[in-house]
Parts: sequence; C-alpha cells; structure tokens
Amino acid sequence: MVRDLFNKNKYELRIAGGAVRDLLIGRQPEDVDFATTATPDRMKELFHAAGIRLINNKGEKHGTITARVNNQNFEITTLRVDVVTDGRHADVEFTTDWQADAQRRDLTINAMFLGLDGTLYDYFDGYEDLKNHKVRFVGDPSQRIQEDYLRIMRYFRFYGKVAKETGDHDPKAFKSIKQYAKGLAGISGERIWFELKKTLIGNHAAHLVNLMYELDVAQYIGLPVIEGNLEELNKVCKNVYHHSPKPMTVLSALFRIQDDVLRLDLRLKISKEEKQLGLFIIKYRRDLIKADGPDPLKPYRDFIIDSREPDVQSRICELLKYQGEEKLLKTMEQWSIPRFPVSGHDLRRIGIVSGKEIGTMLQELRNTWKKSGYLMDKEELLSMVKSP
Repeated sequence: MVRDLFNKNKYELRIAGGAVRDLLIGRQPEDVDFATTATPDRMKELFHAAGIRLINNKGEKHGTITARVNNQNFEITTLRVDVVTDGRHADVEFTTDWQADAQRRDLTINAMFLGLDGTLYDYFDGYEDLKNHKVRFVGDPSQRIQEDYLRIMRYFRFYGKVAKETGDHDPKAFKSIKQYAKGLAGISGERIWFELKKTLIGNHAAHLVNLMYELDVAQYIGLPVIEGNLEELNKVCKNVYHHSPKPMTVLSALFRIQDDVLRLDLRLKISKEEKQLGLFIIKYRRDLIKADGPDPLKPYRDFIIDSREPDVQSRICELLKYQGEEKLLKTMEQWSIPRFPVSGHDLRRIGIVSGKEIGTMLQELRNTWKKSGYLMDKEELLSMVKSP
C-alpha cells in the first residue's frame, strides 16, 4: 500500500541503513527504516489523502514521518544533506540525491539502500566491506567524526557486530579516533551509554574496551582513567561468552571499587537497576562463591532466601555468569525460590506469645530449614518447637 502510494506519485522509496545491512547477511532486522525523495510536507499530503494515520511527529523537523499501516509503523525519512554540524547535531537540507544522503552517513555498511524490487544501491562499497567483515567510515574518517563525535562509539559497536578478527582495523580510523576522542566530552551520557552497552554484549568486547584506553577515549566516557582492570575484563569476557550477559555484568569487571560505578553513573546516567547490579557484582564477586561438597549452589541459594532485595535471583545469575560457573548458572536459572513454611501466626497458635521469642524461634527454624536444603515442611519444623 505504501509502495503503491509513492510509485503512483513518482517518488522513490527504498529501505535504508541498518535494515539493508541485516538483510544482506540474512539477519531479520529489528526495525526497517525507509528513505524517500518526497519531502515531509508532501508525504503528509499523500498519507492524509489516502486516509493513512500519522503518529509521533517528533522526527518531522529532521525529515522523518511515521505512518501507521496495517498495525505497523513505517518510518520514512526524506533524503538529506548536512548543512551545518557541531559534533552533536546537524542542520539538514532536503535533497533528491541518493548518493549525497549516503555520503552523510557514518559507516559504509550503514550507507546502502535497497530498492523494493531488490536492487542494491551501494555508493561506497559497503557490501564489499560487509562480505569482508570490514568496518570503515564513509569517506574521510576525520570529517565523519567531527560531524558527530558519537560516531567514535558507533565504530566500536559495529566492529563488534561485523568484524571476525580483533586486529582488522582501518589505520586511518584509528588515527582520527585518537585525534578527536576529546569531542566525546560534549556528547550526552545517555547517547554514549546506548552505544557502549551494545559494544559490551557484542563480539570482541574486551579488545574494544582495551582500544578505548589506547585511543584516549576512556577518560571521556566515564571509565576509570588509570585503574581500569583490563586483565579482569579479559577473563570475564571469556566467562560470559554465549551466556547473554547484561552490559553491566561485563563492565563491572573493569571496576576495582564500587565508587567506579558511581562515577560512571554521573557521566552516563545509567538506570537504577544497572547501577545496583554493578554495585552488587563488585561487592560479592570474591566473597559469594560456590561451596565445596555436594551442594555447591548452597551459598547462593541461602543468599537469595535471606535477601529482601527484589530481583535478587536475576543478580545472582549475572554473578554466576561473571564467575564463569556455567553448570551452576543453568541450575540457578531453573530454580524456583521455596517459601519458608512457618509464620509467626503458626507459633502463636502453639502458645508462644512473646514477640522477641517468636522472632528468635523463627530465625532458628529458618536456619534448620536451610540446612535441610529447604525440604522440611511446616509440620516437621513445628515438631521441633517446645510448647511453653
């Protein structure tokens, strides 16, 4: 329906950017964005005339119109060229030149278009780079980076997504990243964290964080300037491989003390959940470890039973990933937290009325229950209580 509407009015419509990259490697794109020669005002006229609802007009000033068709959102952006850039934002001008639009994009693998008839439009050898697992900036790396310094972080992110080897970088990109790393100081923490998170859970994460130090990037994105524990990070990246860790699980390895998490939060504005996970892992990574003997998970289970924190089982699973305890992780993920079967009400029913005595007795029974592997039921536990 959308394609026919644009064809009928002599406007070109092509799939753009990341969706093209994903389709070319046989991956289902998370989002499909479109580009067009029609201006935003003309798109609005076409959609209104066709009775198609428009939603979310926030992107309109940048040339993006979102149409709702058959319960799906179609995000369509007019071809653009950058007129003025300040390293964070760009003033754009609309164009009908597909190559000019591709030239303003960050990386060659993100600068391709795919016609709805299957024709690939590739002006900067992006497909060749994709097939060869190369990550290159479009044109001059220094110019691309100065247009938007966040592109430094996007380089790392896409290297982890596309490259097969750790040492297959473009030397010109390295030189430009080091030269303009300071520009990241002016980029918002939220934008940096979005890219860094994806880098941490991609391939080559330890290698890429090492590079952030070598290329003087780390100091501008909230990472410990001198004391980053790169050796621990290398080890943990191997531990968590194939276990879908949360980004903070990986990044915690770099931190030596909890204050490192707080400093990261000041710069990147991470979520409360992410901050708490980082603090948790740093606090317990050396002290909360598996037990010797037949029940190695017991310390972790006891911790969960005794904890009043929400989501503690999820945090324990992240800790097990961090520690490389693959077998214990599988068991913990399937474990249903048992409920302590005795309450204060049960003790009152058998004649114990002192609040202090009830508290002491409940703790004793809870310890006995834990030693039984959480198997003793209410009757067994209450049978151990001496009636007054």
